[in-house]
Amino acid sequence: MAEPKVKYDRQLRIWGDQGQAALEKASICLLNCGPTGSETLKNLVLGGIGSITIVDGTKIEEGDLGNNFMVDESSIGQSKAKCVCAFLQELNDAVKAKFIEEYPEALIETRPWFFSQFTLVVATQLVEEWIVKLDNICRNANVILVVARSYGLTGLVRISLKEHTVIESKPDHFLDDLRLNNPWPELRRFAETIDLNASDPVAHKHTPYVVILVKMAEEWAKSHGGSLPSGREEKKAFKDLLKAKMIAMDEDNYKEAIEASFKVFAPRGISSDLKQIVDDSCAEVDSNSSDFWILVAALKEFIVNEGGGEAPMEGSIPDMTSSTEHYVNLQNIYQAKAEADFKIIEERARNILKKIGRDPNSISKTTIKSFCKNARKLRVCRYRSLADEFNSPIVPELQKNLTDEDFSVAVGFYLLLRAVDRFAANYNSFPGQFDGGIDEDISRLKTTAVSLLSDLGCNGLTLSEDLINEMCRFGAAELHVVAAFIGGIASQEVIKLITRQFVPMSGTFVFNGIDHKSQLLSL
Repeated sequence: MAEPKVKYDRQLRIWGDQGQAALEKASICLLNCGPTGSETLKNLVLGGIGSITIVDGTKIEEGDLGNNFMVDESSIGQSKAKCVCAFLQELNDAVKAKFIEEYPEALIETRPWFFSQFTLVVATQLVEEWIVKLDNICRNANVILVVARSYGLTGLVRISLKEHTVIESKPDHFLDDLRLNNPWPELRRFAETIDLNASDPVAHKHTPYVVILVKMAEEWAKSHGGSLPSGREEKKAFKDLLKAKMIAMDEDNYKEAIEASFKVFAPRGISSDLKQIVDDSCAEVDSNSSDFWILVAALKEFIVNEGGGEAPMEGSIPDMTSSTEHYVNLQNIYQAKAEADFKIIEERARNILKKIGRDPNSISKTTIKSFCKNARKLRVCRYRSLADEFNSPIVPELQKNLTDEDFSVAVGFYLLLRAVDRFAANYNSFPGQFDGGIDEDISRLKTTAVSLLSDLGCNGLTLSEDLINEMCRFGAAELHVVAAFIGGIASQEVIKLITRQFVPMSGTFVFNGIDHKSQLLSL
């Protein structure tokens, strides 16, 4: 087992052993291995995904050599799936790789059950009709679907599954869990043992800011009817009080206390985001509930009972100016509280499991510990089905985007990608795909776009002539630079979904290669 650890050393620092283990267990099916599909899979194979299955019925033609690094001249006339599969296998021999020489559309039509064996399906370069059918199949089988498409200088990525829950959301910025606005007895008792008016300048300078703020907040509350500073005037007065306590200019601990005073002003209790999760109907669990929702049910009980309205303590504290002794004592107090909270949640989770007839030990200690540590950062993502989005989009959102200068190009490309699929269904080729007749294609695409807009309830709105012309100029070409970018985005989302770390994107990601902009549309 030592070998892969060295092999994946860099990424282990990002998603850890558990994340890597999830990747190595995952099986991925790729539909169509043109440049977009090949680039997506290349990133996953290098990352150590467990197994890949490539489905593509085409043979390699001369045109493929100009946009796909994974085929060469000697492969002309051979199966694309076979050549790309062999190339990817060379990149990482630990990955199980196989291919199926068949058109994805035929599989979707005749063997829908085929897809249920995979963790995730990456569907590239499929038109709307087949994407919708595939989405229904994947949703019924609880298989994650990631749709990726590049088309000339534009492209899109869309995730589809009923629900995705994240414990380790790893937000960039998040408030430390110090509970300065609501200290528990042990922290309060520890603060009481330290005198802020100590005459010893060394002791005064090395009192950690946590203690300073707990004591000063308590002092403030005593003279303000039990409430903490609120409103600009009071917050300023509180900071002035802290400033007045300084006995020398170089007291970094007091400067830290002033900078961190906003942690005292933060509202007590759980955030509105977390409240939404604990109040979700899924938190009423039964024997079919996922481990995540069982832990949320335990968390809900904890918040009401032992937590006094708060989530479990995270247990880590940031660096701060402090004597070593005070810092270590403080660290132990926070860790002890985190451990005690974890034990309560663990017990509650095991009781809930018992109650719903499941093995009380079926959720590991590690998972419960991680859940407690990240309880304030839980995320639940739900995705509309593609059929819903296509047939009944959120019309006000569409209209707003179409008339918003910043978003009009992205939503224009999104609508034109749908219009070219309608065009192809009517005329058996994409606009501008073959030489000659470009003017006719432009007017046909314009008509198609107008009827699409009216079907979507956006009568009277139009798409820019320039964009329609560009779309015809693209001629459905898959450019390597765009495919590599779209493949990079798609593989990054696949990794988030499989490792269940970080938050996958919601909505439809549209890349606008003309202006070098990327935008997310919520439709």
